[in-house]
Amino acid sequence: MPNPREIKRRIRSVKNIRQITMALEAVSASKVRRATAQALSARAYANTAMQVLTDISSASGSVTALHPLLASRESIGTVTICLITSDRGLSGAYNANVIRVARQFAQHLEKPVRWVAVGRKGRDALVRLRENVEAEFINLPAWWTIDAMRPIRQVLVEDFLKGYSDEVYVAYTEFINTLTQKPMVQRLLPLAFDEQSALSRPDYLKMMEKPESSVSDYLFEPSASAILEEIVPKFVENILLELILESQASEHSARMVAMRNASDNAKALADDLNLTYNKARQSAITAEILDIVGGVEALRGQERTAAAEESVH
Repeated sequence: MPNPREIKRRIRSVKNIRQITMALEAVSASKVRRATAQALSARAYANTAMQVLTDISSASGSVTALHPLLASRESIGTVTICLITSDRGLSGAYNANVIRVARQFAQHLEKPVRWVAVGRKGRDALVRLRENVEAEFINLPAWWTIDAMRPIRQVLVEDFLKGYSDEVYVAYTEFINTLTQKPMVQRLLPLAFDEQSALSRPDYLKMMEKPESSVSDYLFEPSASAILEEIVPKFVENILLELILESQASEHSARMVAMRNASDNAKALADDLNLTYNKARQSAITAEILDIVGGVEALRGQERTAAAEESVH
């Protein structure tokens, strides 16, 4: 039976850990609502941007020749994958899942991969695996904005325009609800709609599906190429920001759930330790009572022996 003093020390340690996990759960819960609202708003904005690009494409015939970020390469050589993780852990399997999916996709490509790591956890994992990390972004902001995201976009766009990579993908975590987040990979560049059947793609690969055009005619002023030159980089920024915000909402949700589970487990462990402590204490008390009873019986035996000896004399 363990020492009651040692059990008491373990109970205090578990209760202290539970206080920490409950505090982290409260912090994440306070951030989840704002992060979720930002992610859903960015998702709606990105969908509208794709609708505008579809309308312009329908009106001008083809937009791939009007901007280099829209043109697909005939042969795919090197691919850039932007891996979005968090700087901190304590978020369950959030980081491990997206890292696993990103590496699985890289192996599926069977092509040279250049990595851009957003988040300390992803950077550390890629370095341990000796992957080709071209750029890293750590010490991430508490809340993402266009300005904070722009250096990441610049690295990815320059990779594509300078020919260092022929396609750019983003590995992120799609926010579904507070309890469910799904690691996904989405193509960012070229900014073109997917023409392949969804059945021929891995289930974690998300491509831009071409929506139906809602506008029959456009009047371009001054020209379609001038308009695309202005709006296509902004579309890329908005899509990338949407994926980052999806990951941020998923991170806070995953951390809140993980800390809630940790708090529940700590409470259950403390209850088990309390039961063990009570059993150990009861056992110790029982042993002490038995020692006292044994001592009393020994004294009585000695007294009976002494009385018998006196009666003999």
